[in-house]
Amino acid sequence: MSDTVTKEMSIGEIVAKYPETAGTFMEWGLHCYGCAVARYETLEQGAAAHGISVDDFVVALNKVVETK
Repeated sequence: MSDTVTKEMSIGEIVAKYPETAGTFMEWGLHCYGCAVARYETLEQGAAAHGISVDDFVVALNKVVETK
């Protein structure tokens, strides 16, 4: 699967490549996807900072990407 979100990707990269995931970030409480840190912070780092299971979040994001 070439269109896949991974925990190593930056938050900014994910939202730029898959804008349809912005709503999922909001639903999961990761509202920082638009801030300056999101350009460099990985999904794994952001999820950890917000107490979110990164593995579950990756699954949720990829479901959104797959339905695009």
